[in-house]
Amino acid sequence: MASTAAKRYAQAVFELAREKGALDAWESDLARLTELVSDREARDFFASPSVPAARKLAVLDEALAGGSPETRNLVRLLVERNRIEDIPQIYALYQEAVRAERGIVFADVTTAEPMDERETALVREQLAKLVGRDVELRPRVDPAIIGGIVAQVGDQLIDGSVVSQLRRLRTRLATAAG
Repeated sequence: MASTAAKRYAQAVFELAREKGALDAWESDLARLTELVSDREARDFFASPSVPAARKLAVLDEALAGGSPETRNLVRLLVERNRIEDIPQIYALYQEAVRAERGIVFADVTTAEPMDERETALVREQLAKLVGRDVELRPRVDPAIIGGIVAQVGDQLIDGSVVSQLRRLRTRLATAAG
């Protein structure tokens, strides 16, 4: 779950990017930063109190060569407030805000086995019809559902898994036998 601070930063960055018409540029800069701070050695470097803030800023400035002044300001603020570890969360929240702005929703889709391209396209199409928006899938595989599909789109859960159908059948049988 994202921290409150990460949510505030992501919202501020999104509003600034939308205002300046720079949604894609910010996404690119945040992706580069996320990649950098996701490396274990880099995480240790940025978390170390023995590394001066100026050195951390120099490394991040180098990684952002060609980035906007606003991105550099964000990085400076995050370093000063020891919040560099929030960058991946800020990026994820920013991506969600951009997709919402563009009318795209995420669907977490779980299947017992990996879907091929045709199945993925069919699931995306059916979910888009159901929610009335473009859908971007985040597929997961969980053999425990036995078969079928479980999709979570926002607050809406669509459970068509075999294990769920078996539970419903067991409940009906138990009720009928009672």
